[in-house]
Amino acid sequence: MPKHYTPGHSRPALTKTQKFSIAGVATLGAAALAFSLVPGSAEAGTQNVTAAPVAFKQNVDAQQAVEAGVIKQHTAADKVAVTAKQKADAAAAAKKKAAEEAAAKKKAEDARKAKEAASRAAARKPVYANNLDGWIRQSLDIMKSKGIPGSYEGLHRNIMRESTGNPNAVNGWDINAINGTPSIGLLQVIKPTFDAYHVEGTSTNIYDPVANITAAANYAADKYGSMDNVNGAY
Repeated sequence: MPKHYTPGHSRPALTKTQKFSIAGVATLGAAALAFSLVPGSAEAGTQNVTAAPVAFKQNVDAQQAVEAGVIKQHTAADKVAVTAKQKADAAAAAKKKAAEEAAAKKKAEDARKAKEAASRAAARKPVYANNLDGWIRQSLDIMKSKGIPGSYEGLHRNIMRESTGNPNAVNGWDINAINGTPSIGLLQVIKPTFDAYHVEGTSTNIYDPVANITAAANYAADKYGSMDNVNGAY
């Protein structure tokens, strides 16, 4: 039986062919609309190609600007580091120079003080006369520094008895002379005794007046307690 449709309640279903036709028309309409909105496919392509290099160039410029800023920062930091090192080197050099100058100044000052001290010592050093009085006084000073007892009177008295003050006196007739060791000098000391009781700092020449007196006084101190205690041949 033929079907009846009630108007206002439903529409007949579209066939498959009709659906395809409608879709095609919609597609063509959209294409036309798009074509009307865009100046032309060739011109649009040109604009898209042109826009891409501009954006790339902007990116490159930005990257270069960043790199330039980083390089500038590094350069500034390097300059600061170099300046700091130069200042440190200059300070170290100045400190070293000051230390060297201070050391040189101290050395010069020490040398000056030593020279002055030597000069004062030389000024204080007694000058002994080259005679019996001077020989006795010099011997007494040496004896005092060595702890050897004796007095001016004791030395002078024994010298006058033994040699009458002649430093070159030699006894060629007593027992010592007979034995081959004559008594020599101011206090008539034999060579073995002189060598045994020689006082350091004096001459090793038995005829030297000061050396002869000091050695004899050293011997007398050992044997008699002091030359002051000797009143005859000893």
